[in-house]
Amino acid sequence: MIRAIRQRTVTWWRVVALLLATACTPGADRSSIPDRWIDPVTGMELVLVGPGAFRMGLSRQPDELRPAPPHEVRLTRPFYLGRFEVTQGQWRRVTGRAPSRFAECGDRCPVESVSWLEVQAFLARLNELSPGQRYRLPTEAEWEYACRAGSDARYGGVVDTLRPHLANYDSRIPFDGVADTVFVGSPTPVGSYAANAVGLHDMAANVWEWTDDEYCPYGTSSVDPRGRCGTDTIVIRGGSWYFSADAARCGRRYTHHRGDSGFSLGPQGGEGVPSGLRLGAARGMASPAPFVRASCSFLRSRICPA
Repeated sequence: MIRAIRQRTVTWWRVVALLLATACTPGADRSSIPDRWIDPVTGMELVLVGPGAFRMGLSRQPDELRPAPPHEVRLTRPFYLGRFEVTQGQWRRVTGRAPSRFAECGDRCPVESVSWLEVQAFLARLNELSPGQRYRLPTEAEWEYACRAGSDARYGGVVDTLRPHLANYDSRIPFDGVADTVFVGSPTPVGSYAANAVGLHDMAANVWEWTDDEYCPYGTSSVDPRGRCGTDTIVIRGGSWYFSADAARCGRRYTHHRGDSGFSLGPQGGEGVPSGLRLGAARGMASPAPFVRASCSFLRSRICPA
């Protein structure tokens, strides 16, 4: 029965906007760069993520057409990422409305039912309201780097087996022979589950997250990679309350079209589940002004290389 339900559902999208630190000067005083920042427009809390290298992809490939072969990746610039998903209240402060299907969940719940195109409009408006900052979505590599939080574990940190007390996913669907009886049936308020080692909440499940990358085969470039190959689909990451622990793995790739939102066609066809987002903001590292920290999680390891 549960498998049949999955064939009729698509994905929840949690849009993750990333705070990109753009001008890290070699030899800069690291103590002058704050680890966290609060965006005055939305109240989003941002976490600073330092540069570094990691192994991207899945050691066990999914039985479908979205391969994620393991490969080494290096990110050379620090950036800020939201500590939480963008909430309904924060979206409303910028746009004057909140399109969420689960509006009754309240202002502290992640905004959902938003397309990639709507998120771009949201970001443009937020950048207008926040001079000196630059908000965008993270790349696939940036998102997975933050999710892994310095670990090769499937869900980041020391978590190789997901359990219902760790994330909001459908535990009734077996993955690797492990199942439980918990199914919340909706998104939960941001921060309901413990943060990962970087200080980011809900990187596993709750709502799917948009990235800025088109869905492309992993390329040969391993330094600051970006997905640009002319396809009409965008990568989403993280899994959701409606999907199993399989979908919530840090290296798992799913896709949607830019205009998809709410109940729409997704990777398995049929009706989809609403989409949500997590925002970040950016200031140049050379700026003397404080950095903004938005609600998204990224590696908290520190910044400018010596």
